[in-house]
Amino acid sequence: MIDYLLLPLTALPFPDIDPVIFRLGPLAVHWYGLGYVAGILFAWWYAKRLVSTPRLWANDTPPMKPEDLDDFVIWAAAGVVLGGRLGYVLFYDLPRYLASPLDVFAIWQGGMSFHGGMLGTIAAMVLFSLKRGINPWSMLDTIAAGTPVGLGLVRVANFINSELWGRPTDMPWGVVFPDGGPLPRHPSQLYEAAFEGLVLFLVLRFLTHSGLKLKTPRFVGGAFICGYGLARIFVEFFRVPDAQLGYLAGGWLTMGMVLSMPMVAAGVWAMLTARAPAAARQET
Repeated sequence: MIDYLLLPLTALPFPDIDPVIFRLGPLAVHWYGLGYVAGILFAWWYAKRLVSTPRLWANDTPPMKPEDLDDFVIWAAAGVVLGGRLGYVLFYDLPRYLASPLDVFAIWQGGMSFHGGMLGTIAAMVLFSLKRGINPWSMLDTIAAGTPVGLGLVRVANFINSELWGRPTDMPWGVVFPDGGPLPRHPSQLYEAAFEGLVLFLVLRFLTHSGLKLKTPRFVGGAFICGYGLARIFVEFFRVPDAQLGYLAGGWLTMGMVLSMPMVAAGVWAMLTARAPAAARQET
């Protein structure tokens, strides 16, 4: 049991980092926005590296050209922003936006959902793949492999913003957040940065380069979806849910868990049913 009288004695101070990196007149550049931009650019660069390495793919034939990814980056950015915003509106705060519809467009006020962003990006991938004659599963694998880096950067930005903090804790790494009251709390944003970002990226890196799982379309994408779902469910046990939703089902279930459970199931299905193309199977 947590001894709340001792909590302040074991707390770490919150680092004095301005959420705004710099200002140019009325324009303010935030760490949060930079995290999204850097994550998209890294995933674009990393995907181009993957499709430029023939040995990673079935029959040593990448499913697309690097130039295709140059064109897709705009589609991906639109999917992330539009899907992320729409997902937050629908999953997390629908009554508020029904009462004030114009607030849907006030993205600078915050409110983005990973699950919505993922669905928006998947929709963009499917449409783009069909237009270019690319296997949509291979497109998913290619983009998913580098996505965790962006997730990790955005979670670090959440920490800098003092938002999405965790539950009170007596652990020595508990942090007193400026907006989280006097009690030390789990730095759940950094937990997510570690598991959804660094660990998941390393797992996918092993699968793409040592396990050569890009040869079996949808395995890497399935591993990403399942891995993110498991990491998110785990961290939700330490994170405080959105105030307008609170806890569900008797005080332990959260919306993040609810949205992540189908991801785990879908990811497991994708990995179990992934198969190499017929020509590649005949060569082995």
